[in-house]
Amino acid sequence: MTSPSATAVSSARTPSGPRGGLFRAVLRLHRTALVLWGLALAAATAYLIWLHTIGGEARRGTSPCAIPASDGLPSCAAVDAITADETYSTGIALVTTALSYLVFPVAAWAGGALIGRELESGTAQLAWTQSVTPARWLAAKLAVPAALLTAGTGTLVVVNRWAQGDGNPNLVGDWYFEDVFLGIGPTAVAYPLAALALGTLTGLLLRRALPAAGVACAAAFVLYNLLERNRENLWPTVTRSESHGFELPRSAWQLGWEGSTSATFHPRSHFWPLQYAETGIVLAVAAAATLAAFWLLRRRTP
Repeated sequence: MTSPSATAVSSARTPSGPRGGLFRAVLRLHRTALVLWGLALAAATAYLIWLHTIGGEARRGTSPCAIPASDGLPSCAAVDAITADETYSTGIALVTTALSYLVFPVAAWAGGALIGRELESGTAQLAWTQSVTPARWLAAKLAVPAALLTAGTGTLVVVNRWAQGDGNPNLVGDWYFEDVFLGIGPTAVAYPLAALALGTLTGLLLRRALPAAGVACAAAFVLYNLLERNRENLWPTVTRSESHGFELPRSAWQLGWEGSTSATFHPRSHFWPLQYAETGIVLAVAAAATLAAFWLLRRRTP
């Protein structure tokens, strides 16, 4: 009977070349995760496309109305009868929440199944004694899931923004809400990549599947919450002062009032600067964890 370790090594030495064989070996060993990821992407994409088709009706469910219908406004009874708005808003919230929390399962999988299990079972060590160097083994382990995560989450972000249409906050939430912010910009791609790197580093440190999965998930939790609590400080705020009282528009992320005549806030135009700033920090963490993983692997292998 052929063991999984032998299968992985033989796959890395196919006639098509050791590099291509190594990438195929990674896909073969983790085909279950790959299939689940593909099914999740397909289901989420199809769901968002369907939500887009009911978006127009959902917006009518939140439109102004009159009793009775007058001045071009529909009857409030007709508006109240529209239930697509609740279905639409719930569906969009489900997808954006899933995108923003993807960091946790990715970290657990990377630490446990991707790295920790192979070190614990000896699969990786056996591959290193054959034609695969430790550095190339780790590079393939990172490159394959990184490419799939980038392509998948990037596609979902684009489709999600398309499905949200005009971004009516009554339906999709205000841009500064935690899940909304993380689910409609490049941060949705950066966090899973950081989780992959943190999980890989944790797996190399602990070399056991279950402890690595738990610690990697905890590391992702710390990163996620640290940036979420300090997001407002990633870009300079705006202060508005007037001699008389005033009210900020709903699109403003209100941070504080000083008396009744001065307010500190982020306007809607700060969405992209905040996104880019947070994405840069998260990618820097991913890069640092990746470099640390290669350094640790070099120290622990001949």
